[in-house]
Amino acid sequence: MTDIPETMRGVWLTAHGDLDCLDYRTDIPTPRPGPGDVLIRVTAAGVNNTDINTRVGWYSKKGNAAEDASWSGSPLSLPRIQGIDACGRIVAVGPGVDAARIGERVLVEPCLREAGGRTLDQPWYFGSECDGAFADYTVVAGRHAHRIDSPLDDVALASFPCSYSTAENLLTRAGVAAGERVLVTGASGGVGSAAVQLARVRDAEVIAVTSPAKAETLRGLGAARCLSRDDDVVETLGKDSVDVVVDLVGGPRWPALLDALRPGGRYAASGAIAGPMVTLDLRTLYLKDLTLFGGTALTPDIFPALIAAIESGRVRPLVAETYPLARIREAQTAFLAKGFVGKIVLTLDA
Repeated sequence: MTDIPETMRGVWLTAHGDLDCLDYRTDIPTPRPGPGDVLIRVTAAGVNNTDINTRVGWYSKKGNAAEDASWSGSPLSLPRIQGIDACGRIVAVGPGVDAARIGERVLVEPCLREAGGRTLDQPWYFGSECDGAFADYTVVAGRHAHRIDSPLDDVALASFPCSYSTAENLLTRAGVAAGERVLVTGASGGVGSAAVQLARVRDAEVIAVTSPAKAETLRGLGAARCLSRDDDVVETLGKDSVDVVVDLVGGPRWPALLDALRPGGRYAASGAIAGPMVTLDLRTLYLKDLTLFGGTALTPDIFPALIAAIESGRVRPLVAETYPLARIREAQTAFLAKGFVGKIVLTLDA
């Protein structure tokens, strides 16, 4: 590791709050791989809702981010290098890892079951419970650095890990099958646009909820029909008209999503951009025999399935904009404006 610098560029999250809590630095100590670990030279890192949610303390249910701001409901250790999406190359390995892995191009699995040479009691999330991708180098257990063989460039590959694995997890848990009708809310975002593509891989019929300006792009990804965010899904589609709802929005319109589900239908959620508090009529739930799924932790089969889908070309990246890491505040400002479809990616030049 003699050619690896002692310090690196990176972005520290120094506190919970506004964009001024993001501190771009050039003097962060470069991490070193421990037993079972690999050291990755990061080349590109995606921007996600979770980065903003963690920064502002949105995950806190106690109203005090210092108490429970991480995905796991624990306090976040600060300063923290965020970034759940990483593409890069392995440049060094720790004890117990085959040195032949040095040079591999990899994507990091966002949901970690191993860290620091030990199996975790509950999952950690890359860039939340441990440092992530917003830096020149990052360390992760070798089992969570997945080799990728693809003609896509690093920026394109960095758009996949969090959004597409989340979407794959939701569709898998909901058991989406060929011929089923799937309604996807928030379809223009990273997870939503991934869910549209991956549902089509399963030969499902996809109905996407998005803004009119983004509808044509979603049709190009495979949506058979697009609804406006202002449409009443029951009036537009009919009661008991869809098999599965993949919901990333929540908010006050939430009850109509269950009304649109057929008896025996399945609802899967992994987001609440319109608000986390919803009203549930339990009669709808039990009289229609509905099943509700939350989707965060990945089962061991999810990320390898995503790698296979990328390598086979069955899904394609949707990169809207790129920014250098030093302009992360601009990138997050653009992300929050929601004027794009797909992902914003940060680049880390050598």
